[in-house]
Amino acid sequence: MATAAVATPSYARVEPGSHQLRLATYPEPSDPPQADVHKIATEWVDSLNKALSSSNFEALHKLFLPDSCWRDQLGLSWDYHTFSGPEKIISFLKASPHGSRIKNISIDDSSPLHAPHVTAADFNGKINGVGSFLKMETDVGQGPGIVRLMKDADGKWKAFTLLTSMHELNDYKEMTFGNRPHGVAHGGQPGRKNWQERRTATENFEGDMEPTVLILGAGQGGLTSAARLQNLGIPTLIIDRNPRVGDNWRNRYHQLVLHDPVWYDHLPYVPFPPHWPVFTPKDKLAEWFESYVRLLELNVWTQTNLESANWDESKRQWTVHLERKKSDGTVENRTLHPHHIVQATGHSGEMKMPQIKGMDEFKGDRLCHSSQFKGANPDSKGKKAIVVGCCNSGHDIAQDFYEHGYDTTIVQRSSTYVLSSEQVLEVLLKGLYEEGGPPTEDADLLFMSIPHPMLKRMHVDATKEIRRRDADLISGLEKAGFKIDNGPDESGFFMKYFQRGGGYYIDVGCSQLIIDRKIKVKQGSEIAEVKPHGLLFEDGTELEADEIVFATGYQNMRTTARKIFGDELADRVNDVWGFDEEGELRTMWRRTGHPGFWFFGGNLALCRYYSRMLALQIKALEEGIMKYEDP
Repeated sequence: MATAAVATPSYARVEPGSHQLRLATYPEPSDPPQADVHKIATEWVDSLNKALSSSNFEALHKLFLPDSCWRDQLGLSWDYHTFSGPEKIISFLKASPHGSRIKNISIDDSSPLHAPHVTAADFNGKINGVGSFLKMETDVGQGPGIVRLMKDADGKWKAFTLLTSMHELNDYKEMTFGNRPHGVAHGGQPGRKNWQERRTATENFEGDMEPTVLILGAGQGGLTSAARLQNLGIPTLIIDRNPRVGDNWRNRYHQLVLHDPVWYDHLPYVPFPPHWPVFTPKDKLAEWFESYVRLLELNVWTQTNLESANWDESKRQWTVHLERKKSDGTVENRTLHPHHIVQATGHSGEMKMPQIKGMDEFKGDRLCHSSQFKGANPDSKGKKAIVVGCCNSGHDIAQDFYEHGYDTTIVQRSSTYVLSSEQVLEVLLKGLYEEGGPPTEDADLLFMSIPHPMLKRMHVDATKEIRRRDADLISGLEKAGFKIDNGPDESGFFMKYFQRGGGYYIDVGCSQLIIDRKIKVKQGSEIAEVKPHGLLFEDGTELEADEIVFATGYQNMRTTARKIFGDELADRVNDVWGFDEEGELRTMWRRTGHPGFWFFGGNLALCRYYSRMLALQIKALEEGIMKYEDP
């Protein structure tokens, strides 16, 4: 007798084709080391250098724990890898045509935070060892790293986690600090242009000027990648269909405020000022984006459409036709030949709008997707609103409806992970992204130094602690009929974000409205039909509605690529987001499968960090250091 297939619970779903991330295994609990931590770290680094330089890769068995991870970002190859266990490290190095591209690793003792120190490998601080920031030199560049050493069963110090990350090409430094531009060439130069004239010519790509990189989208992905590229001397143009930079945030729903705190959200080169609020309102962020463009002299064309784009394989360049509405109201048609196109239209694709019987027959005031919702209508007391979907947007929109006097119901089709905003600050980000915390670059490195399988294991413990602190909140929601989960393998919020891009709510007030029955919950039945004045559910119940908003998420980023570039490119590139076999995010910020085409997106923190990585890859390709065929 055949066994019926068991549906994957919503909290364990992954992006199609991606992998369920495994849970790493902790070493045995251990007390803080009493020996000389600098000596321990130095001896281990010396042994690592000896093994790599001599190509005696088998010696790495003695340097890494069986359940260790080496996470590498452009150091060992022109890609991102997480190698789980010494066998996979050794296998990769033996198969690499370059052997080890890393030529030397040294201890970074430039500050007490960087120098060797006692550290914990787990969330609860019961597994202690030695940690240190590192300096890495490769055949073409250099960058930082972080190692965490733990004792094995025989008392030998071995790596539990290792991060190596290339941040700079040897002969191509960023134009910052000691390498900043002069801004003027002194001396007699008849007819020379002043800064404003030069800036206008550059921004408009006048004469024979051409952008090497064309970026689609002036959100955080487009702006941060353009900033990094420009500081590597790569002519870059951003185009956006909106009238103003920042409209991608400005035009979203009325009450939107970032759920991430300011310390987590800084942009490259120009951090938010000290008076900036902890949580940034959408319109304030939009204003900041406009200022960012001016301060960093980024080249942005708003009200510009990409009419066509064709890739020439032999020349390795695009031919793109743009239609630009200029500030004086005239329309300009331009043909450009960039070597690279970066699709920075957001880490999600087209809106995921369900097709339900009767949608065209709805007679109420509004039926739309959450991306089309601008805000609740004022003076609508007593009107009925239904929000379908229970992640951040769904909750925020339901709260907006309630605050404007609507009789509001939120429809929950599957379980949701909920945590309070306070616990994001106090548990998940504390010690890294907080007032008085480490410098942002150090915080980023510390976060990136935790390979995703390790991060998932740590967040199992973190989720338990959050659940304990949020016990009253969770209990109240469950009593109100709201279905709760704890994320994949009980690992909470971050893993849901990385694994499927949604499925969670960071509570900023809506949960209490649900607990108090001020916002009602409809749970446990799918929608059967949209009626002229409401929704009919498969269990036979019907809810009246004047407005219906579907907060039902987005498709894969490839769907936007297909819409803009057509089937040929969309079929050639790989799926975006979710984990690959090694536990790295798929396709984003790395080669896509189509030369000269890149996907870029994510929250502000991810854009800040990976914008450097994207710019380094493009710079290396432009200078002939890297080739598309390189592993």
